[in-house]
Amino acid sequence: MHTQRQADGGKQPTTRRLGHYINGAPVGSDAGRCGPVFEPASGAPAAELLYAGEAEVAAAINAAAAAFPRWAAVPPVRRAQILFRYRDLLLRESDALALLITREHGKTLDDARGELRRGIEVVEFACGIPHLLKGEFSDSVSSGIDSWSLRQPLGVCVGITPFNFPAMVPLWMYPIAIACGNSFVLKPSEKDPSCPLRLAEIFGEAGLPPGVFNVINGDRQTVEALLAHPHVAAVSFVGSTPVAGHIYTEASRHGKRVQALGGAKNHLVVMPDADLEQAADALFGSAYGSAGERCMAVSVAVAVGASAEPLVDALAECARKLHVGPGNQAGSEMGPLVTAAHRARVLAYVEAGLAEGAELVVDGRGLRVTGHDAGFFLGPCLFDRVNPAMRIYREEIFGPVLVVLRVRDLDEAIGLINRHEYGNAASLFTRDGAAARSFTRAVAVGMVGINVPIPVPMAFHSFGGWKRSLFGPLHVHGQDGVRFYTRLKTVSARWPEAGAAGLNFSLPA
Repeated sequence: MHTQRQADGGKQPTTRRLGHYINGAPVGSDAGRCGPVFEPASGAPAAELLYAGEAEVAAAINAAAAAFPRWAAVPPVRRAQILFRYRDLLLRESDALALLITREHGKTLDDARGELRRGIEVVEFACGIPHLLKGEFSDSVSSGIDSWSLRQPLGVCVGITPFNFPAMVPLWMYPIAIACGNSFVLKPSEKDPSCPLRLAEIFGEAGLPPGVFNVINGDRQTVEALLAHPHVAAVSFVGSTPVAGHIYTEASRHGKRVQALGGAKNHLVVMPDADLEQAADALFGSAYGSAGERCMAVSVAVAVGASAEPLVDALAECARKLHVGPGNQAGSEMGPLVTAAHRARVLAYVEAGLAEGAELVVDGRGLRVTGHDAGFFLGPCLFDRVNPAMRIYREEIFGPVLVVLRVRDLDEAIGLINRHEYGNAASLFTRDGAAARSFTRAVAVGMVGINVPIPVPMAFHSFGGWKRSLFGPLHVHGQDGVRFYTRLKTVSARWPEAGAAGLNFSLPA
């Protein structure tokens, strides 16, 4: 998979070249297009990534299409046995995989290990596929007729995944799809591709037949080729709302089944009766963990009534003490942003907040990390006195920027959340059970936390938002994942007895 080119003067460069994983083997690319993969902590290129052209896209999809009939015929119990082996190998390789994530994404090693753990939980869920695929049976729906349903795989499925979780989000998709009997082509982010490539190699080591799981790397041109290919039956996507909308529209136009998860502006409401120290700690960790590059990051704190002043003071104190450094360095609590371009985008939002009149309580723009001057670091930024008309409230920033809005009561907080275009997740911190129950029922989001800042569902529940945070009717993993990657077939059967009546033009009674 990795090759080196001769540099001037006969020296061997250290830059790796990354390609694709097709039909059970690493391959290069003839497309002539490539892009750099950076180490965010140093700002230096870590690898050169070869982008797939039409030939590589066709090779991956054709390999998946050829493997599908044989794989679909494998009994679910035997598929589960391979998944069990895969789970064990992933646990064995967790430290090495976490290092790959940290090197190319920048998040801390602890965060990378946590990401893998949540992804492996989906593999464990998929190991139960013999049970999850069970249909329904009705005895004697009519005279001598029984009826039952069964779930069957779709064919070639595609996953298009973001940079912020290079292991977890792909693991939300392909283990369930493959367990259901489908073959799969993954297009991970071009910003941190090493971990997804290694995940594919490990699946092969677990005994997965060649062609069932393939990884191709690339950019928008690669994605468009996947969306249009006639052999692709379904597309699953996680990313920003504008791209999710495009994926949903374009793939649907080509007759694909689509689930496209978009952006988020997750709110955490703090009631005056809440344990403010606990709420501030939870809010701080969920806002600045992984440098805010999480679809479940809390980016809006909603302070109700008298909670505002002590909450902002506590958050500011935490922010000033936060240790920012390389993700693989002991003691680092927050790493860099993924690229220089993304850092510039987040900085532009900070400038916009100031221009619109928000109060920048903590300014992380001047942060310098010793020995890593070229790294893509940005310190935590905390805005107070934000209002709903400001861009820093309306738009997804995807960085270490937390905004505080002040409201009078819980009803105003719920109205604020429900008017926002995104409906991914929201949390409430309170000691009042009645308030918690009211919030749970009234808030218009797909995932709710009560005294839980990041309400990511476990693998046996489904993950997804409402409104413009989700395009399509089904969420990822859990039972919705099984529903998405299968189609239902209902059978009605009669075994007529000898001498039964002949022609009958009416429905059976």
